[in-house]
Amino acid sequence: MAVQPEGTPCWADAMFSDVEGAKTFYGDVLGWTFGEESSEYGNYTQAYADGKAVAAVVPPMPGQEGQAQWCLYLASPDAAATAAKIRENGGEVLMEPMAVGDFGTMCLARDPGGAVFGVWQAGVHEGFEAVGTPGAYAWAEIFTRDPEKVDTFFPAVFPYSVKQMEDDAMDFRMFDVGENTVLGRMKMTEEFPPEVPSYINVYFAVTDCDEAVAKATKLGGTLRFGPMDSPFGRFAALSDPQGASFSVIDMTTTQGEMPKISEV
Repeated sequence: MAVQPEGTPCWADAMFSDVEGAKTFYGDVLGWTFGEESSEYGNYTQAYADGKAVAAVVPPMPGQEGQAQWCLYLASPDAAATAAKIRENGGEVLMEPMAVGDFGTMCLARDPGGAVFGVWQAGVHEGFEAVGTPGAYAWAEIFTRDPEKVDTFFPAVFPYSVKQMEDDAMDFRMFDVGENTVLGRMKMTEEFPPEVPSYINVYFAVTDCDEAVAKATKLGGTLRFGPMDSPFGRFAALSDPQGASFSVIDMTTTQGEMPKISEV
């Protein structure tokens, strides 16, 4: 795939204290295979679905041990300029833009609602080699308790236009780049325990949602929500055995009418 337009999700990785355990789990649930560890880059290990790079796993750096979580990277033509916009609009830069060999330049940030995300300025590593196919990234949503701040922040940092789903049951927005909807924003309700921080939920595509859930729970994962049918696909929210949240979606199994959407 080519370099993605600014603001488009382009990569995902996660830190795991037990990398081998993560490989076993995601290898079985999502069908991933893994490349060689890159000792030069902290044993960063790429995951492949059907031979295409779709994500990466890495052990924590000293002092960064904590709960495992997935990090979604948004494309930027200039990571330093994006970092400046993040600061100017109430976000926090957690890791300054850093060149990763000739692969590209990365930056880690936190939005004003507390969700952590990455920025990736592509070099020779352009990001996902597949999207929406089994085992590959499919979709992502920002789960936040502070939608007003987040709704102002992201379109100020990235060239997003905004749409709102007309649904009394939930507060859901979508961020578009050009004609493409690239990211969702869901307001967290009281159903979320107060200790659960704002986060970005990453969806991976699967051929059978129920089968993926069965494999995940058998291997020590926890089912958080679903499986549930929707106009977008049959999906479920999970946590892996090390506590990292993610979702699986079978986009071929759809049910119900598409919701009404209005421009904001």
